[in-house]
Amino acid sequence: MKARATEARRAAVLGSPIAHSLSPVLHRAAYQELGLTGWTYDRFEVDEAGLPGFFAKLGPEWAGLSLTMPLKRAVIPLLDEISDTAASVEAVNTVVCADDGRRVGDNTDIPGMVAALREHGIEQADSAAILGAGATASSALAALARICTGEIVVYVRSAARAAEMRQWGERLDVDVRIADWTDAAEALRHPLVVATTPAGTTDALASAVPERPATLFDVLYDPWPTTLAARWSAYGGAVVSGLDLLVHQAVLQVEQMTGRAPAPLDAMRKAGEHALAGH
Repeated sequence: MKARATEARRAAVLGSPIAHSLSPVLHRAAYQELGLTGWTYDRFEVDEAGLPGFFAKLGPEWAGLSLTMPLKRAVIPLLDEISDTAASVEAVNTVVCADDGRRVGDNTDIPGMVAALREHGIEQADSAAILGAGATASSALAALARICTGEIVVYVRSAARAAEMRQWGERLDVDVRIADWTDAAEALRHPLVVATTPAGTTDALASAVPERPATLFDVLYDPWPTTLAARWSAYGGAVVSGLDLLVHQAVLQVEQMTGRAPAPLDAMRKAGEHALAGH
């Protein structure tokens, strides 16, 4: 959907906590590269309770919003329409404020994951493993549904999480097998491993990296590399980082909000790398 083109437009990322977000760095770099000198992109600390009030104050100058946790599901009732991709995982990370006043939700995490893998030469996988079963895991499952031809094994810590991932597998029509986290070291032997857990969770698995690992997609980006990613690289395996994902999903957001494509991937990545180096 093409956003209304005017000289001055606003966009922002919402979430809680939000101070750590790199989205302003990436989007502002894109605006500069595209010559959108009147565009601004900010961050706002907004929780689920505050989201309706924030939406009520959006004026015609707004082009769109990026959403992080805990708002990806809470925003859906506030929207006029959501894409099939967003509906497939009941999660919206992108809102476009259209010319006719409608607010349309999409999920760029899923195609962003696919694009990040493709950039690293991963077009298809015979099987895959997902470490973790939180919100990011459902998007990972949806992304793998597009490229994985065989079984996807999800390693979880609780029966509740296991039930959730089985439901997502059925909904996405994906062949999912649930395994206990105590066997997570076995995941590392798959052709593609997607780590979706919080920082530090996979550190203990680093000692189990096989001698010839395949591809690891670790969705974290700060601190980087994770202990697992560092060991994976040392053993010669391919590693896709959380920054790769962040940049590719932001590229799609910029294209939707500005109506300008292609978005400047390289400039956005360099801006993100510079910001992380500053940490």
